[in-house]
Amino acid sequence: MCLFCAAIPLTAAIGVKMNAEQKTARQDSDKENIQPRHDKPIAKVTIVAVILLTVCSFVYHAVLSPLYKI
Repeated sequence: MCLFCAAIPLTAAIGVKMNAEQKTARQDSDKENIQPRHDKPIAKVTIVAVILLTVCSFVYHAVLSPLYKI
């Protein structure tokens, strides 16, 4: 498996985990009536990263690999 193909599910899994932790922390702060934190756009960044990795994987497999006979 190439570097890009291995990085896609890894990136998605890390993004989902970070997003879940952020939501849990947000719920805990709401229960304790602590001033709300500013949420980071983890889900959007994860989606963009997965799309970019998918495009890079496509370019590698469709263009570079046949060109250099890898």
